[in-house]
Amino acid sequence: QVQLVESGGGLVQPGGSLRLSCAASGSIFRDNIMGWYRQAPGKERELVARISSGGIPNYANSVKGRFTISRDNAKNTVYLQMNSLKPEDTAVYYCNSVPFINYWGQGTQVTVSS
Repeated sequence: QVQLVESGGGLVQPGGSLRLSCAASGSIFRDNIMGWYRQAPGKERELVARISSGGIPNYANSVKGRFTISRDNAKNTVYLQMNSLKPEDTAVYYCNSVPFINYWGQGTQVTVSS
């Protein structure tokens, strides 16, 4: 059974931090590159960070130096530590494999506002 469950979003002031978590089923997680995507209102979904099964990360320029992706292969969980948040980071955040499969979880809302 395919499962992607994101959590950890919320409302935070500019400059603040959040840590997102995603619990995935083994069929998606195991041996795959995992990524965090986001979709802001009126915009297309974009990949912001990805991590290989061996733990090598890669980031979009817009989040480089502020976000850190990690994974726990024993728990089939991927994390996104987000620091120095900006209003333009406001979006619904999703995890999925890279490339993504045609299944999405409910996502977790991140709102950066004063």
